Amino acid sequence: MTRKLALLGSAACLVLSAGSASADDLPLRKAGLWEMKLVTTGSPVPEMTMQHCTDETVDKEMSNNVSPMAKQICAKQEIKKTATGYVSDSECNVAGVSTTSHAEISGDFNSASYTVKTSSHAQGGVAGTAGRDSTMTLEAKWLGACKPDQKPGDIVMPGGFKMNVRDVDKLKALLPK
Repeated sequence: MTRKLALLGSAACLVLSAGSASADDLPLRKAGLWEMKLVTTGSPVPEMTMQHCTDETVDKEMSNNVSPMAKQICAKQEIKKTATGYVSDSECNVAGVSTTSHAEISGDFNSASYTVKTSSHAQGGVAGTAGRDSTMTLEAKWLGACKPDQKPGDIVMPGGFKMNVRDVDKLKALLPK
């Protein structure tokens, strides 16, 4: 479960806060329920699908909360607008693991779908991490209005585990040190 939350955190950082490092900010997502399918290689969790109920306020809060953390752990975090979307490059260090990442973001955050394709290289840390390459594709699809029992910020993980991104302190406690 911690690995899944770390992947979610990585995706959230990339999708929502990468723009804080430059003038080319990512747009906010359309309010409602988004299905986010994460497919990875080089990871013990090859695929997972989650749902995220969001609105403009939550997306702004996530960016504002994640940006200071990203600035503390990332020596480089750039995002640039391209003809087809955005490109992001970062260099971060968490728990002794240095990771360089490159992401290409395409689609429309205010319509039906967007995609984030990331490749990364990790070095250092615990045995088995040194020199590991991985790829991650996040496919996000807007499903419509949030369900009646959901409030903005709610994320439903595989197996029905539900959390709210506004509980940032709880999420931070679950991430590896």
